[in-house]
Amino acid sequence: MEFKINRDYFYQAILDVGRAISSKSTQIILNGIKIEAKSDYLTLTGSNSDFFIEKTIPKVKNELLIYEVYQTGSIVIHAKYISEVIQKIPDDIYLKVNDNQSVTIQSEEIVTTLTGLDAEEYPLPQEINISNKMTIPSEDLIEMIKQTAFAASKSETRPVLTGVNFHFQDNLFSCSATDNQRLSLKSHPIQSNVTGSFVVPRISLLELIKLLGSIAPTEIDIFATKNSIMFKSKSLLLYSKLIEGEYPNTAGLLSKQARTRITLDTKQLLKGVERANIFASEKRNNNVRFQIVDKSKINISSQASEMGEIEETQQMKQISGEEELNISLDANFMIDALRAVKEKEINLYFNSSMQPILILPIGDDSHMQLISPVRSH
Repeated sequence: MEFKINRDYFYQAILDVGRAISSKSTQIILNGIKIEAKSDYLTLTGSNSDFFIEKTIPKVKNELLIYEVYQTGSIVIHAKYISEVIQKIPDDIYLKVNDNQSVTIQSEEIVTTLTGLDAEEYPLPQEINISNKMTIPSEDLIEMIKQTAFAASKSETRPVLTGVNFHFQDNLFSCSATDNQRLSLKSHPIQSNVTGSFVVPRISLLELIKLLGSIAPTEIDIFATKNSIMFKSKSLLLYSKLIEGEYPNTAGLLSKQARTRITLDTKQLLKGVERANIFASEKRNNNVRFQIVDKSKINISSQASEMGEIEETQQMKQISGEEELNISLDANFMIDALRAVKEKEINLYFNSSMQPILILPIGDDSHMQLISPVRSH
């Protein structure tokens, strides 16, 4: 294998696929990056066996020649060392694999030799039926993940709750996440022959949106099986194993039936809760109290017994139903929920101080959130 490549594109690809590599891997070859030189493109792959990232570098991009191949082939190189070497190289790179699988990397007068491993030993992901796919713009997929993944559980007590549930049915794609105390759901219409539910690890999705955020907007193909899922664009492939287990049925929880509905300015409410969190963080459940006053305002308050307290009143845009409310919520949950909302105003639906509240952005019925109350004492 022998090729010349633009240093910046090569280094960025190394960083991208390196996200999949675990330093705890017991397989030596999984400490490496697989590099495969084809006639028209170069492919780099990183994996921890459950999670694969593949990045493709074309010969030409933006009318710039960035990759020239003299001999096709493949090799695996230790990720740590090739990353550090390429980071410190100033210019375009010439790379050659020698007969003994040693790798020569040259840039200007700098020559480095690294030990390579046989690429044939590198594990491959499980095959996926590429005929069962759905396609979605990358910007929409990023938004769906950002508006739901934060609500997934950080605890391994129930592993299935540490993932985001992807549900495909009747040309509708929905993402939902819950930790049993809060829930966020986002839906998007699609044209697809895929049906079913798949629980995708939250960590895999967070890596995906980092990768998608570094490339130009594009179409993403999603392929799913019983055990794995794959996201693919022209230059990027991410494969992840799914989380086993049955995801709880949350659809029935998101009801707009409520005794009280109030309309508020999203940013104003967010800033109020962030201020209240100064003292809420001193308590076990980050309690912030919400109370309707004068039938037209909402009072937001918190206190720490020894440190102090804070209180403010915000004007409601609208109220319907019963005009009494006194409920305590986890401030961090409320902040996460409000930061995920893109619309200027939201409706909050309440039933009682001990029942969850529903958050619905005005102008976007596809995004719904639920937060359970906490005890105020």
